[in-house]
This record gives sequence, structure tokens and C-alpha cells, in this order.
Amino acid sequence: MTDLLLTGARFLTMDPRRPVARAVSITGDRVVAVHDEPSPDVRADRVVDLDGSTVVPGLSDAHNHMAWFGMNLLEVDLGTPPVHDLDDVYAAVAERAATLAPGAWVVGSGYDQNKLGGHPDRDRLDAVAGGRPVWLKHTSGHMCQVNSAVLDRLGLADAGRDVPGGAVVVDASGRPTGLLQERAQSLVSDLVLPHRLDDLVDAVERAGLRYLSEGLTSVTEAGIGGGWIGRSPVELDAYQRAREQGRLPVRVELMVAHDALHPLPAHADDHLRLGLDLGVRTGLGDDWLRIGPAKVFSDGSLIGRTSAMCDDFADLPGERGFLQDDADALHRRIVDLHVSGWRVAAHAIGDAAIDLVLGAYAEAQRVLPRADVRHRIEHFGIARDDQVARAAELGVVPVPQGRFVNEIGDGMVTALGPDRVPWAYRARSILDAGLCLPGSSDRPVVDGAPLLGVHDLVNRRTSSGAPFAPHEALTAHEALHAFTMGSAWAGHRERTSGSLTPGKVADLTVLDADPTAVDPDTIAGIGVRATYVGGRLAFERGPS
Repeated sequence: MTDLLLTGARFLTMDPRRPVARAVSITGDRVVAVHDEPSPDVRADRVVDLDGSTVVPGLSDAHNHMAWFGMNLLEVDLGTPPVHDLDDVYAAVAERAATLAPGAWVVGSGYDQNKLGGHPDRDRLDAVAGGRPVWLKHTSGHMCQVNSAVLDRLGLADAGRDVPGGAVVVDASGRPTGLLQERAQSLVSDLVLPHRLDDLVDAVERAGLRYLSEGLTSVTEAGIGGGWIGRSPVELDAYQRAREQGRLPVRVELMVAHDALHPLPAHADDHLRLGLDLGVRTGLGDDWLRIGPAKVFSDGSLIGRTSAMCDDFADLPGERGFLQDDADALHRRIVDLHVSGWRVAAHAIGDAAIDLVLGAYAEAQRVLPRADVRHRIEHFGIARDDQVARAAELGVVPVPQGRFVNEIGDGMVTALGPDRVPWAYRARSILDAGLCLPGSSDRPVVDGAPLLGVHDLVNRRTSSGAPFAPHEALTAHEALHAFTMGSAWAGHRERTSGSLTPGKVADLTVLDADPTAVDPDTIAGIGVRATYVGGRLAFERGPS
């Protein structure tokens, strides 16, 4: 006798020993049996007939920004759609400003200059905001646009300033345009941060409820506690409070921004060069909430033209982006984190940045060999063939985002030119090299619904319909594997999740159709009927 029997469905288990099943038994929060066919001998306190659905293991996003997304849901939406040109941006800012008290901030997010024809203009924002400060965040998260009211507060109304690892962009006369790139964004965030813990808890819950409706049961939060990515130096506390209050809808692994780490006064023989107080590091926690890798930013954004490239951007001769710190300092930081017992997740999009990170990982293992550590390269955006091979040699986990191909692929083509597009956001090459491929979105940079990610890993077309390195396409089963077992492997969770296997957590996503059996062009339209987390029905779609 078990607690729950799910039947009447096609279960794609992601377990090669039994790839397809017809029923699953659950006791507590675990799968206890997988059945080829329901049998009268299989009994349960409760039986749920899933009425011909397809069931997959709970979907998992290996790189997203949960609190950032949850807060964005309350900001002016500048994505495309709903806005399609700069006039739409100004109209949206004016509309929000009209609802606010004098002096209140107008905050928007999600704009992409590649789709709008340029960045918003500082002076136009002044005109429509009625004297209020305006802060508009680029969809990449690697830059933002502000108006004169903000620049005045920063002392940047008439002249720029050097910011290591960032840029205050100026026009031909030396006047700041209001565009702040990379670490220069911290000038603005220092005016408004930290956020209240209660607001962060609200944001985490708001995001998590959306995730459940899309079939996600676990995510990796890609940077908390420091740098331009963090929302508060005590951000971990917000996730703990959400869990204590029953407001953490999905399982979460937390990357800690390297800015939050510091030298530890431990014994020299312990080799703890960098960490958190008390020696807290990667692995602390449980199946619901735990600390994952340390997050290191090596470069910036491809569509923002700040990723560190070996050759010029195709549309900006003479420009190759930049690193976010001195190359030697980044190298030492990665090695020190490895020696201190952390897994490392290094953001690297440009091929020059990838070279730096791979070199640091190789040196780290030479200094202190660690078995099966699974250091990561977040995005692995523009990866040459030799870099894919070296990642495989080092056992590194690349974490590219298939959804980027659709939503920002046209902008990437403009930045790269045709010769380098075959290197961009690879998938097939990663699998063929014997590497693990996790599924991820980088939400809110793009729409993070996981079935959209599956769709784009299979179809590899930009939003204009143009093919984008189609030789890198996956089968639907391979794409589903990325968002289940692939993400579990990347987080050292393959023994407890990622497949419908006895003993693993009972996380399941119930779909309207089988992504491996439909026309590939229709995968994005498959609906989520229900989501189970730990054997509990956490989301069920209502009647249409």
C-alpha cells in the first residue's frame, strides 16, 4: 500500500533502465515504484487517473534569477512585446510616472536596443517622467539606462567617471548618455539597495508560483548576496524565510556572488582562502534549499557588446568587449575558490573570457586536484571547437541557454557575423563531446518557460524565423533530458532527482502532449496540466 498511484499516462522517466512507464507509485515525497502496466496488486490510498497525459520528471532550470524575475513582475515591462520601438518605451514610462508621487522612482526592465533601434535617450526620459528618477534595466542585466535625475544624484550630469569592470558611456562631447554598463550599474543600485527582506520573500514566492504553472519544480538561482547581481547582502535569509513560511514553491540551489566572499582567518593547512563566515560553502543545505557554486563574472553580454571577444564585433570594428576585472585577478579568484572547496560557476560569454576561465580551471586542478568537482561555465556563449574539447578534457559543465537562439538570436547574428554564429550557444557539440548539457533560461533575460527552451533546442530558429546554427539542434528527448537529468547532474543531484526512479524525489510535470511525438514546431504550445513537488500536487490548471 502506497500513498499515491498516478496512472493513465505515458511516463517518460529519463531512466535508461525503464525509459517509458504507465504508472508511478509514491510514498511520502519519494517515488517507490515505476510500473510497466497498472496491476490489481498495486494499491494506494489515492489513485489519480491522468487521462492520457504525458508525464516527465519535474523540469529544472539550471540558471535563472528568481528574485530578480519576481521583482521584475512589478516593474514596467519593456520587453518586445509589449514595446516595439523607443516611442513605446517613452509612453510606458510616462504612463507609470503618472501613477507615482513626485520624486518616486520609475523602474522598468527588459528592453533590448537591438529590437528598439537604440537605447532610450536621457533627455526624452527627463521629459516624460516629470522630474522623477528613471532606471531602465536592459534585458541582459548587464547594463541600464538612467535619466538626468539619477545622473545628478551620482554626480555624473556633465562628465563621466572611470569604473573598473564597467563603463559610464558618454557622447562625442563627453556628456554622459545615461547608459551604464556592467559594474557601473552598481552606482545606481547603491542608491536603492538593499531591498527589504519581506519584499524579497514576496518576489521569491511570486516567481516560484509562476514556475510551478510552467512545470518547473527546481531552479538554480544564479547569483545572490553581492555585486550588481545581488539584491541584499543578506539575500540567503530571504530564501530561508520563504521556506520557513511555506512560501518557497520550488526547490532552489543558490549561487553566491563572489563579491560576498572574503578571506578567512583559518589555519594555513586548511587552504581556506576565500569563503563565508564559519566556513559555509558549496553543499550546505538539503533537497529544498542549499548553497551551490560561487558565481564569478569574467565578462559581460553579447547583445550588449560587452562580452570579452578574441576578435572584433562584426558591427563595431575595433571593439572586443572587456573583462570585468584584471585577467590575473580573475584567474587567482577562481583558483582560490577551488582550493577553498567551492564549486565555481564562472560567467563567460565571449571566447576570450572562456579561454581565461578554462585556463583557471586547469590551473586549479593542478594546484589541488579534486575529483568530480563539476565546475561550470555559465552561458559558454561563443565557444570554438577547441574550447568544447578542452571543457570535456577538464570535466567542466557548460551551461548555455537554448532560448537565447529565439529571443535574442537576431541580435547575436548582428554582433557576431556569419562566420562565428556556428560557435554560438552550442548544444549538439556539447553532447557529442561527452559533456553534460543542463537546461536553463537565464530568466528574466528571456522568457524562461522550460518548454520554450525545449522547443528552441530542437528547432534553432531566431524570432525572425532564420535558422541559427541548425547543426547544433537536439532531438526532443535530448532537450527534455537537459531540463531533467542534465540540470540534476550539473547540481550534483543526479542521485536524488532528474528521473522517475524509485528512491528519487517525486517531482513530476504533467503535459498535454508528448514533446517527443509531436511536430517539433508545436512543442512550445504544449500546455502544463499539473505539477507535483515531493508527491504533493503543487499546481493544477483550471478549466479553460
